[in-house]
Amino acid sequence: MGWKIEGTLDPAIKKCVIIVVPHTSWHDFYIGLFIRSYLGIEINFVGKKELFQFPFGFYFRWLGGVPLDRTGGLNKVDAIAKVFADRETFRLAIAPEGTRKKVTKWKTGFYYISLQANVPIIPVAFDFSKKQITINKPYYPIGEIEVDMPILEHYYKGVVGKYPENSFMV
Repeated sequence: MGWKIEGTLDPAIKKCVIIVVPHTSWHDFYIGLFIRSYLGIEINFVGKKELFQFPFGFYFRWLGGVPLDRTGGLNKVDAIAKVFADRETFRLAIAPEGTRKKVTKWKTGFYYISLQANVPIIPVAFDFSKKQITINKPYYPIGEIEVDMPILEHYYKGVVGKYPENSFMV
């Protein structure tokens, strides 16, 4: 498809939060699947448990999906941190924008998941203008969001999504 990959995911990192930016199109999903296949490494996502029922449950699990059960009063961060605790390997891919529409500020759930699960954040950029995927080195947040967020956002300076007008701008 003409894409190139810069960087790699260290297979020794069994647990992490992978943030993928910008998320402007449904194309991001299948490109992510191709990249995951190319790297030969398990990468997961979460979805509401209802998505994992018949007839699509098997398919979503096969793709690396994990049903999110929020019964018992767990919020999303707590529920996902529990998934990290319960599994030997869990690399969660997530779009911090939370939508394919234009945003000026990321949602912070990924950050708090990383802190609560005590796992690094790996910034990954999908730059459609260069047809390049950049996998950056793991970032270990210090727990001060006002310090950590600008550092994480800087990885995406100049990165353009499929629909440039919806790209996150640093």
